[in-house]
Amino acid sequence: MKLFLLILAGLILEVFVWIGVGDLVGSMWYVFFWFVAAFFIGMNIIRKYSSGLMPQMQQMQAGQMSNDPALTGNLPKILAGFLLLLPGLISDIMALLILIPPVQNAMKAVMMKTMMKRQQAMMEKMMGGMMGDMGGMGGAQGQNPFADMMRQMQDMQNQQSGRDSSVIDGEAREVTPEAKQIELKDVNKK
Repeated sequence: MKLFLLILAGLILEVFVWIGVGDLVGSMWYVFFWFVAAFFIGMNIIRKYSSGLMPQMQQMQAGQMSNDPALTGNLPKILAGFLLLLPGLISDIMALLILIPPVQNAMKAVMMKTMMKRQQAMMEKMMGGMMGDMGGMGGAQGQNPFADMMRQMQDMQNQQSGRDSSVIDGEAREVTPEAKQIELKDVNKK
């Protein structure tokens, strides 16, 4: 209900701003032409900065932390493009503010902090609340059976900020397949 009232208040405020700016510049047509121009500018911004970001967005929805600079650098610009798509002068001003680099850096910091909290909550939920103390966990010698795995995940999360997230660690070994021989049959035989 609060969201609905907030959206309704925003729409009413936008209409009053449209009328006020239309009276100030002399014609509502100038405001209309600005909305059309802002729509195409926003569409171009979204098109330019959103190409190739779907895999990273899917990782974020899954709760995985992505420290990809392309993702964290482009999300504020994509949000600004979306705000430019909306017809309204207040949303356009917000979009222009988001396009200022210091504001983008602040948004990146907030997004990363939010994603870290979300990932931490997801890990705690996945492990059944075993992240903190042992909390009556029996097991072998009273230790958390997932402690090593959780420590490794925390180490990976801490190291991820300093290295490429597309690197996959693993072991390789050579496998020699069993050679099957093809029987040669004489096709000329009848």
